[in-house]
Amino acid sequence: MITDNTLEKFGFKFGQSGAHSARTIMLAELQTLFATTEPDAEQAQYQADVCDYNVLDRATTKSRSLTYRHLVDLYGLDPALPLFRVFRRLWPVDPSAQPLLALQLALPRDRLLRGSLELVMATEIGSLVTRQQVEELLKTPDPARFSPASLKSIAQNINGSWTQAGFLQGKVKKIRAQPKVTPVNVSFALFLAYLEGATGERLLHSHWCRLLGLGSHQLTELAIAASHRGLIDFKQSGGVTEVRFPAYLTMEEEQWRHE
Repeated sequence: MITDNTLEKFGFKFGQSGAHSARTIMLAELQTLFATTEPDAEQAQYQADVCDYNVLDRATTKSRSLTYRHLVDLYGLDPALPLFRVFRRLWPVDPSAQPLLALQLALPRDRLLRGSLELVMATEIGSLVTRQQVEELLKTPDPARFSPASLKSIAQNINGSWTQAGFLQGKVKKIRAQPKVTPVNVSFALFLAYLEGATGERLLHSHWCRLLGLGSHQLTELAIAASHRGLIDFKQSGGVTEVRFPAYLTMEEEQWRHE
């Protein structure tokens, strides 16, 4: 069984707080940062670009620092973390995949956002998702943890992130929608499930794949398309599914899955 400690080495986070106490998934900032930074950049380069060179156009030194901190909370910005390294590798493959891809990495790294996952998945397409529903989820573990103002702000941020990713539509009333899903997104969903210990057919039935809202046939078609593009190795034969992730992990990182 994969432990939380191992998942943290891969790039997952399990703390009680999260960037959604202050921000959304910051899709626009992420797109700007990656457009000005090399795909193989080290974490120090991302920090310099945000804090020293101000590529995100923040007015003060403090706001630059806070922006950088929130981006690190959400995404890691460190190629030593396999989740971020693979995410950064997939990012330029298909720009239309980026909104959902950003959410796919933010979810395993932000407990506040992750707490709304089941609510969104359980809501039928075309149905309303309210801020109050999200507030109730936030209150459930500890009703006294957040003030009413904080609950409102965090719930708005969470709904904003789901909206940026295409799961919700509308400025005031948030209506559940089906996001655009590409072979890139299916590749990353399968990889997330693989890091959690799934293999074979179980990868396609993981909660990371169910999040995409597609039937098994659609998922398989997109996985095959991803394989044709060299993003993953995907084979099905005689009822057996085999998925491999070429050069996603180092040999040492592969060993972590078996510790």
